[in-house]
Amino acid sequence: MVYFLYIIIVIAFLDTFSQLPIIAPFAQSLGATSLLIGLIVGMYSLANMGGNIIAGQWIDKFGRKKILVIGLFFVSICLIGYAFVTTPQQLLLVRFLHGIGGGLLVPAAFAFLGDHSRTSTRGKTMAFSGACVGISAIIGPAFGAIITRTLGIDWVFYIISALFLVTAVFVMIILNENFSTKQTEKTKFDTEATLKLLRLPPLINAYIGAFSLMLTLGILAYMLPLKIAASGQSIAFSGILMSSFGIVAILFFVLPTNQIFDQVKREKMVIVGMLFVTGSLVILSLFELIFILFIAMFFYGIGFACIFPSVTALVIDHSNKHERGRAFGLFYAFFSLGVVVGSFIVGALNTPPNQGLFIGAFIMLCLALIVQWRIKVVGTSL
Repeated sequence: MVYFLYIIIVIAFLDTFSQLPIIAPFAQSLGATSLLIGLIVGMYSLANMGGNIIAGQWIDKFGRKKILVIGLFFVSICLIGYAFVTTPQQLLLVRFLHGIGGGLLVPAAFAFLGDHSRTSTRGKTMAFSGACVGISAIIGPAFGAIITRTLGIDWVFYIISALFLVTAVFVMIILNENFSTKQTEKTKFDTEATLKLLRLPPLINAYIGAFSLMLTLGILAYMLPLKIAASGQSIAFSGILMSSFGIVAILFFVLPTNQIFDQVKREKMVIVGMLFVTGSLVILSLFELIFILFIAMFFYGIGFACIFPSVTALVIDHSNKHERGRAFGLFYAFFSLGVVVGSFIVGALNTPPNQGLFIGAFIMLCLALIVQWRIKVVGTSL
């Protein structure tokens, strides 16, 4: 069961990562302005926020499996829509619908995984889930860039759409629902229940960590492909470069280093990861040499590896089974908000790639200082 959930997580993130190196150039090819490109890149995540919050309520009410299947089918349909857009406005609409669908399936998958995790090895379990995201981060950008170059951008969407459709069928056949009517009767849907999850100090740190991680990824998705294109390199190289951080993260997750997630406080791991990401973005903004760019992505991979399992484990640690869907819905809403804010800021400012990357580094450093201040002053215990 757990291993099948890991496979689902790989697939759930594949559509997002496969578009990282192609969506900004695709929007540019349709005639989108700098600001509109930022909106198009960020629209998926903006809509994703709504999907996450809705999914959080539905997962705890109707069960994990139903929402997961609905999300997979809906995303499969939306991916086909990309192949038929001819204007930036149409692309913006498809991104909106795609984001809503994606917002349903990811919280459901992680709520399932959280239900099957053990307290003593929860950090390691979420490290493996991070490895799944890392696998998507490796396969996705390289796949999107290479298929675009060889077969055309439409085939990226056709292939992944078919993959989501097949996965939905397998989920219906293989995955057993761990939800019961008794649990539904215990679950209350009110504003106070949601505010409770927004007020818990450990969860606030998890939300900040998720927001900061995806803010930088949103900036990378926008700025790095444009930086590589301006240097005369092919879009395929952009995909390979963005995939490299996933390799580093996976090694960190699957090697004995994954034991650190159950030995070191989660918030400390988040701060260390944020500092690595800050350094990565500074290097990306200052240098053009390919070798140095790969070093920067190596640092980004370490930062990703430190942050992702730690913040997801925090969510599981501080939510019970009857509110876990809602907790992950809020968590991934902050994930999505990060991408929206990151891509929108650099798009609205119309900054060159190097300046945009440096802005991302500055924001990440500020957020790391906020988390550190919260640990010392506010505290993180219940």
